[in-house]
Amino acid sequence: MKKSKFSESQIIKILSQQESGLSVSDICREYGISQGTFYSWKNKYSGMDVSQLKQMKEMEKELAQYKKIVAELTLQNTVLKDVIEKKL
Repeated sequence: MKKSKFSESQIIKILSQQESGLSVSDICREYGISQGTFYSWKNKYSGMDVSQLKQMKEMEKELAQYKKIVAELTLQNTVLKDVIEKKL
């Protein structure tokens, strides 16, 4: 997936302009984005402010760590079960 030239905080500021009354077509023309991009950003970031975005990113990072821990423990559990079965 192509990396956006806008940071997430910039995206939130762009979306807030639409909430303040500017039309979507004017915003898209000003920033050089398509309306499809604007609406996909709106689906992803609507109603957020910068602090909520930071909190969401921290939670996603924490969730990724938990998933990694679960995967490692599952692997260890499987290996131990295989060793026990071979001994019996």
